[in-house]
Amino acid sequence: MRLAFKSFEEYKHYFLNLIELERKAEKEFHLEEIKHLTGKQRQARGRALINTKGKLFAKFLDYLIYRFFYQEEREHQIKIGDIVLISKGEPLKFSQEATISAVGKKYIEVMIKEKLFKSKKYRIDLYVSDITFKRMKNAINSIENSEFDPEIILGLKKPNIFKAEITSDRLNSSQKEALRLAKNSQLFLIHGPPGTGKTTTLAEVVRANIEKRILVVADSNVAIDNMLEKLKDRKVIRIGHPAKIEGDLLKFSLDVMIREDEKYREIEEYIDKIDRLKKIRDKQHKKPTPSLRRGLTNDEILALASTGKSKRGLQPSKIKQMANWIEATNKLSWLYEQKEKILNKIIYEQLRNAEIIFATNSGAGSEFLESLKFDVVFMDEAAQSIEPSALIPIIKGKRLIMAGDHKQLSPTVLSERAKRLNFNLFERFANLFPENCYTLKIQYRMNEKISRFPSCEFYNCVVKSHKSVKSIKLSDIANISEFVGYDVPIVFFDTKGQFLETNREGSHSKYNPLEAEFVKKLVDELLILGVKPENIGVITPYKDHEEYMKRIIEAVEIKSIDGFQGREKEVIILSLVRANDNEEIGFLRDKRRLNVAITRAKRKLIIVGDAKTLSNSRTYIKLIDYASKEGILRTT
Repeated sequence: MRLAFKSFEEYKHYFLNLIELERKAEKEFHLEEIKHLTGKQRQARGRALINTKGKLFAKFLDYLIYRFFYQEEREHQIKIGDIVLISKGEPLKFSQEATISAVGKKYIEVMIKEKLFKSKKYRIDLYVSDITFKRMKNAINSIENSEFDPEIILGLKKPNIFKAEITSDRLNSSQKEALRLAKNSQLFLIHGPPGTGKTTTLAEVVRANIEKRILVVADSNVAIDNMLEKLKDRKVIRIGHPAKIEGDLLKFSLDVMIREDEKYREIEEYIDKIDRLKKIRDKQHKKPTPSLRRGLTNDEILALASTGKSKRGLQPSKIKQMANWIEATNKLSWLYEQKEKILNKIIYEQLRNAEIIFATNSGAGSEFLESLKFDVVFMDEAAQSIEPSALIPIIKGKRLIMAGDHKQLSPTVLSERAKRLNFNLFERFANLFPENCYTLKIQYRMNEKISRFPSCEFYNCVVKSHKSVKSIKLSDIANISEFVGYDVPIVFFDTKGQFLETNREGSHSKYNPLEAEFVKKLVDELLILGVKPENIGVITPYKDHEEYMKRIIEAVEIKSIDGFQGREKEVIILSLVRANDNEEIGFLRDKRRLNVAITRAKRKLIIVGDAKTLSNSRTYIKLIDYASKEGILRTT
């Protein structure tokens, strides 16, 4: 992993190679599946929907919304904001790209600008867009001209810290210290362990800089909408595809605000004029195709039409019809130009008048923000961004304030050869400039006994529990029983080699059927005790185990650990899956994955796993020892 770079050329070479490897891996992953799997097989993996019926459902702004129905409820990975290919069944032969705008139990909706082809049945495939990779590439190639000191990005120069005299009633003592350090500094990292309120703290630092030109970003739409929710009382604008913006926040989207501007009526008038003129041109006049114009230029056709002469065997009437088509097309070009001038003026004024502009990292590279520079860029969930993605907004601002946690899961990288991208910019800066990084120290999520192990294992024991959560327990919200460990916050069930892992043919993932059955018994018991289904979360490291549990356990949310980062539940059951004679634990060895898994629970954490297999890792040995001393360790 590289901490610093000697030159711009070295930096560019390093990251351009890595993102090209990742771009190819993402494309190949989907294309290879589409090539080699049937629609049914890809649907079984959750990355396609086949035999759907589609219809034009609504119009929104410049988009057509199509809804696709399927008869039975289907589990799939397709979510709002994803790019999909819509086809008649063979997406590699012919398909149209669209963006998912809604997902229901038996339908999905897409937004698309062009009218969709007609078909009795449609196939929808999860896909990937090249736009973000192009924007990353542009940012890397522009690093010398970065508004943020490029020598700091290279790691060759230390950023300045300016401690401010400022406070906030919204923050605790630890968060206030972060506010004072971040408010005026050139670069500052707010390190937020689980439950410590890093997004709340970052929002307060934004408020403290409100007189500046501010850009707020995050890698995902969910994260940026969380920030927008905290700051929506200010003059804000959200850049991004309407399908990717949370419904209640759509009113802040640039697309909506453009249409609410009083000058938009002029644009609508131009659109009407354009539509009318197009119809007249295409119905009444002749398009001068190469065969019709017989080598004549547009100017020659117009000149001949004005004199009424014929040429090259063309009758004056045909020349006149072609001239009328050319004149109408020229008029259309002028109308388009006038429309675009007004539109650009509206966009410029809306962006200039906004106190805060919100966008995803990729959205910061859109044409709307192309020429804009900022005083401060704020980045939430910064440890979830690969460095080239983070660079897109960073080069637009003189100062940079990041919030994140590099002790939790790193960004997802598909290419094995590009795994160095896991070492994100937040983590690199935290290693290079530790004095520019402050760890928040008070958590508001977990019972203290759940919190203490991750605090000492991952955060040098600095994270303490706020009094409001320190002693919260299961009996506050439901009944308790011996099976679930009464009111003890942390319970470890050792499966003692009774439940062995397995895997499906052709899959690298793992699942454990007997362990899943035991988890079902725990869920059933919790429901009988009166825990509401929405307060229970079942998480696991393995996708195949997640899918297996979903088939046998109803009513509660079941997700992979990766899918649960940033989430919380009153009760979490963690099913670890691995149980084998070789004591292999695979990617369970990643401490960050364990950190996320055990910090989702508020009142009760129940862990199910084979202690002998897990003893291959010192961290798991310590966790099991901690559970035996501070909680309950029992066998299944």
